[in-house]
Amino acid sequence: MVELICSLIILFFPIFMWKMFEEAGFPAWKSSIPFYNYIIWLKIIKRPIWWLICWLIPFLNLFMIFLMLIEAAKCYQKNKYWELLLATLFPFVYFPYLGFSSREHYVHPDALKPYHKSNLRGWTSALIWAAVLATILQTFVFRNYQIPTSSMERSLMVGDFLAVSNLTYGPKIPNTVLSLPFMHNRLPWSQSAKSYLEWIELPYYRLPGFRNIERNDVVVFHYPTGDTVIVERQNEDYYRVVREAERAFQQQLGARYQKGMGRNYIWQNFNVISRPVDKRENYVKRCVAIAGDTLQIKDQQIYINGKLGENPEMMQTSYLIYTKDYPISDNKLRQLKISAEDIQVYKAYHILQLTKEMVETVKSLPNVTSVERMTATEGVGDPDILPFDTMWHWNLDNFGPLWIPQKGVTIPLTKENLQLYGRCIAVYENNDLQIKDGKVYLNNQVVDNYTFKMDYYWMQGDNRHNSLDARYWGFVPEDHVVGTPLLIFLSKDKDAPLFNGGIRWNRVFSIPK
Repeated sequence: MVELICSLIILFFPIFMWKMFEEAGFPAWKSSIPFYNYIIWLKIIKRPIWWLICWLIPFLNLFMIFLMLIEAAKCYQKNKYWELLLATLFPFVYFPYLGFSSREHYVHPDALKPYHKSNLRGWTSALIWAAVLATILQTFVFRNYQIPTSSMERSLMVGDFLAVSNLTYGPKIPNTVLSLPFMHNRLPWSQSAKSYLEWIELPYYRLPGFRNIERNDVVVFHYPTGDTVIVERQNEDYYRVVREAERAFQQQLGARYQKGMGRNYIWQNFNVISRPVDKRENYVKRCVAIAGDTLQIKDQQIYINGKLGENPEMMQTSYLIYTKDYPISDNKLRQLKISAEDIQVYKAYHILQLTKEMVETVKSLPNVTSVERMTATEGVGDPDILPFDTMWHWNLDNFGPLWIPQKGVTIPLTKENLQLYGRCIAVYENNDLQIKDGKVYLNNQVVDNYTFKMDYYWMQGDNRHNSLDARYWGFVPEDHVVGTPLLIFLSKDKDAPLFNGGIRWNRVFSIPK
């Protein structure tokens, strides 16, 4: 319904300029004919017909309409900033006024007198157009992304700066079109002040891309459970914090515990906000399973559809390293290029995130007595792992089997399926999902099955024991996908001085794998 209303508004938009059509020598009724009205409009403001190509592209067409409004206002010799602002923000009122006012008259662009801009006006216009161009490029072509954590170490390292292609899977039209440029979701001087307005929120739409997501692609996406955020604890997953609070109340109160106490505590003691899809934090992981796959993890090894999954070349996991006499030196750890957040040092042992190649290097150190791979015990459930119920006996290293939802596929709505796919149905696909008297109600109707509207993906970090990934928050819907990294254009080691190893020159202009 929203899509239909937006389309009708755009198609019939020039009807508010019917008086201008008359003054320019065209019959007013032509302003009400979809598509043709824009051709006449371009003739009135004397702009090339190829502008219509940009007008046909969702989101970009909004910029084109604003530009055409500005050009139309100039035909009434309106060149001041406040006049152009009125033309773009209140065209439904301003242009009928210009058309009916006896003091205002349309002037053909060829007859307009040159308008001399001041230096300040010139620089301001240049900056505005630069911001518009940057916004268009960031939306449709590529964007920059910095690796903030070691979850993809060593495939992608903390301090890598990536050029992310939006074109590969198809540019995604922003949900929120009223947003300040160069600011993702909040103002730089505030923890909670939003850098966008939700007055206009567009539905999900993606332009065609070069290809679909494939297994083992590195993918940048919007954090799925980032729809709700605790302002004071923005680096933590809201839903995980609530689950921890619920468990704490349950342990403390026993039989007096009531479901929802943890959530109520969080909402009463913290500032909780919500964010639309395109304003959630960006994450980067490896897509290990695509829609329709069945995924299983056995002793850290991924299996896809019953077959051995491909392991990333630089995959890491946790190792327990016992030492004698003295610990591994900081200098040796730096030589191994282990990220600081992947190091835990104790008196008699270390816990390090290592690749298989690094394991052999560590074993050769004279003070190392043993190196043991750490793994979660099979059959012991982890309450922080999907579906957040220890009765499933799933954990970080032994998980599934789990089917990945696929667009157009119908599943029965059982108790087990609701635990696994309930969030996809209710949150990602915007349904009212309730269980009453043992029956499943979908949008107030009793149902026993559900057909998915989107494809979903399973994203995991290459640093398998130090990655907040799909095992902790579930599936990534297709409308959350941003793009894939094409190039590492800069790589900074935050644990080293800038002029002494601070730049990883061997990674600059390399291609992520």
